[in-house]
Amino acid sequence: MNENGLPWAWRATLAAIAATVAAALSLGDVTHRADNLFYDLHASHWGYPIGNDVAMIAVDDRSLGVIGQWPWPRNVHAQLLDRLRDSGVRGIAFDLILSEPDRIDPANDVRLAEAIERNGRVVLPVIATMQNQSGPPIEVLPNPVIASRVAAIGHTDVELEPTGSARELYLHAGLGQSRWPALALALLQLDPTAIGADVPGVRRPTGLDGSPYQWIRDHRVRIRYAGPPGSFPELSYIDVLEGRVPDDALRDRWVVVGVTATGIAPGFRTPMSGLPMNGVEYQANVIEMLLHQRAIVPLAPLPQAAIVGLLVFLCTLLSLSPGVMRPLSAAFAGVGVVFAISIAMMRLGNTWFAPMPAAMVVAATHLLWMGRHLLHWRRQANFDTLTLLANRRHFDAVLERRIAAARRAQSPLSLLLIDVDHFKRYNDSEGHLAGDRLLMQVAQAIARHARRSGDLAARFGGDEFALVLPDTPAAGAGRIAEGILAMMREQPVPAGLSIGICTCIPDAATSPRTMLEQADAALYRTKQNGRDGYMLASPA
Repeated sequence: MNENGLPWAWRATLAAIAATVAAALSLGDVTHRADNLFYDLHASHWGYPIGNDVAMIAVDDRSLGVIGQWPWPRNVHAQLLDRLRDSGVRGIAFDLILSEPDRIDPANDVRLAEAIERNGRVVLPVIATMQNQSGPPIEVLPNPVIASRVAAIGHTDVELEPTGSARELYLHAGLGQSRWPALALALLQLDPTAIGADVPGVRRPTGLDGSPYQWIRDHRVRIRYAGPPGSFPELSYIDVLEGRVPDDALRDRWVVVGVTATGIAPGFRTPMSGLPMNGVEYQANVIEMLLHQRAIVPLAPLPQAAIVGLLVFLCTLLSLSPGVMRPLSAAFAGVGVVFAISIAMMRLGNTWFAPMPAAMVVAATHLLWMGRHLLHWRRQANFDTLTLLANRRHFDAVLERRIAAARRAQSPLSLLLIDVDHFKRYNDSEGHLAGDRLLMQVAQAIARHARRSGDLAARFGGDEFALVLPDTPAAGAGRIAEGILAMMREQPVPAGLSIGICTCIPDAATSPRTMLEQADAALYRTKQNGRDGYMLASPA
């Protein structure tokens, strides 16, 4: 048994229960919103400097003003690709949907396809869309004339939270099977030396057969953004096309081309900012992240739940250990440890550990433990530690309230003062332990007669006890006194009791002091009358 009153086995059991609850919360993803808030708070202060590896070419408002209404003839894109080839770029991700024939001249598709082939390092997107509200999704691929010449095709599926925030990305996805790499990954895979062969991310559970009409995703990661929207330098499409951008700004760069123009550019929130980020900069962030191995890989459900359970078990067990630290300090320390581990795993291991199931259960466990301590302290303040009856402090407060209530109701209130006969002699002859056992025996007999919720049995002091009986006339109080006396005579160690009873219907002059004085006077007459009995106080 420890000083908190719990054996080690009980402490381990409570810690195991808390750990099981936390693991269940983790497996059920119950706290994902709170986890995302914590993630966003940390990620928003975890940007990084951008290198010279990525160039972002924007179909911006100025380009639209010069070239004309969107979509442009495909021969314009062909000219841009030739310009980029001459500049010596490493690869180009064209984040533009080119599924339909050119709206002006189908020959422009051939011109673009030839430019793509000349470049040899162009990646185009595939998207999933719904034919209608009730039908299955379909893959929208580039125009066959164009698709036959590209170096690779990558999906541009953006995983959006209900809040519209893009935290996560699936590095492989596709209809029926996840055969398409993400657009940024497809681009970087054009150069085997750019990134390793291993693709990071949480894998789709094995054994799950995907429907040929279902969009299947695999290799889930969290995106580590370099900064808020506007962090990547933006080159205007028209400036690159017309040669106003020097080759040095493009040479050996991975290039992503897409729309940023007002009204037609898609945008979504990121953990870095509440401002929308356009799709081109989103792709630039993913390229930069993959290029420098900065993808954050969430823990798979079972390892996540196992770590949550272990942390909660250890924190709870330590907090319940005697003398380790105060409950409030233990609560802050336990939650702080959980958050610190989550941050350390992100910063040192590029791993996302969702801390909220552990943090919430650790906090709740400590709050419950604090509540237990408060109840214990309250009981210590109001009850006698030996007999477990109310102490004098609690008795005084309750008696005053009972007098006030009886005064309002004009109902009888009885007070019994009880003294153990010849207790000092017994205590001196038999020893203090025997004396304590006798006091506990008396207390149990009195407590058994405090049957109603308003009754109060108390240790008045030393070998004196008191019993407050609301709504009890003198005759009823006498019967209760007789019951207590009879019970004590039947004990293994019989003991005599002297009892004084004060019964009254309180008026303005009635106070705890007056009732105690009358009960004490009746108790004194009982002692004079031979002890082991009771007397009623004389009417005032």
